[in-house]
Amino acid sequence: MTLRATIVVPTYRRPDLLDRCLQALTALDFDPAEGEIVVADDAGSEETRTQVEGWARRSAIPIRYATPASAHGPAAARNAGWRAGQGGIVAFTDDDCIPDPRWLAEGVAAIEAGADAASGRVVVPLPERPTDYERDAAGLARAEFVTASCFVRRDVLESVGGFDERYAQAWREDSDLQFALLERGCRIDRASRAVVVHPVRPAPWGISLRQQRKSLFNALLYKKFPDRYRRQIRASPPWDYYATIGAMATAAAAAYSGSPRIALAAAAIWAALTVRFCARRLRHAATDPRHVLEMAVTSALIPPLSVFWRLYGAFKFRVLFL
Repeated sequence: MTLRATIVVPTYRRPDLLDRCLQALTALDFDPAEGEIVVADDAGSEETRTQVEGWARRSAIPIRYATPASAHGPAAARNAGWRAGQGGIVAFTDDDCIPDPRWLAEGVAAIEAGADAASGRVVVPLPERPTDYERDAAGLARAEFVTASCFVRRDVLESVGGFDERYAQAWREDSDLQFALLERGCRIDRASRAVVVHPVRPAPWGISLRQQRKSLFNALLYKKFPDRYRRQIRASPPWDYYATIGAMATAAAAAYSGSPRIALAAAAIWAALTVRFCARRLRHAATDPRHVLEMAVTSALIPPLSVFWRLYGAFKFRVLFL
């Protein structure tokens, strides 16, 4: 029997968050006989399997466990999840989200009204003066199509092959699916009443440095959909980063070759660009000493790291991408 909907929740060793998400999903305003939940465990963890089986025993809506066969990452986990399900409509959310009771019903209604896919709404609660990381995470609330809250017909997912599993991190795999659907002429509607709350988790000091690795996946998205990338991502090359690196390299080369005036001038330009970048990140943000120190240190390191990963992505995916 084909169910109306399959909910896919990818997870990776986050039992507390998964419990919170499943608590919300098992309380949805939706006939449990018409749906199911598939938890796609990218870690293949016995602890997570046991956790999911415990939820399945006490839930009215069926809950099943799945894990990717070979590839890893959120894209591979989501593919394993929807392929293990039976619902004619596949609803995606994440283990760190809290779906509203009407989330699934509103998303399913948008598809059954004629859409091939639908984008729900993501609410990201923020303090009055958020950290740089919290403000960055809040970008989910402005995104056109994100897997924290989206819905796709199963046959449409099959026609595009699901998610591209080369996206090994949670970055751009949702835009890739959106662009693939649009290239096929699919209709994507907005289901604004299909709401999930996405609280921002505490992050370790210097998290922005680790996040720079995501830049390599911009190159993959650009290679596959150059026109849509230019129009919809609207991300020009980070010329300020290149200028910062150029000033830093010039200062080092001039100092090494015995040209102190040039070295000082280039170092001054590097310092000015770094201070401007740091000030921009701190504008209307948290100003406690720990956060200010983090912004100062990471603002000096982000430009070279970001450019490295962008160029690595261009090399890895064989595309001219600055």
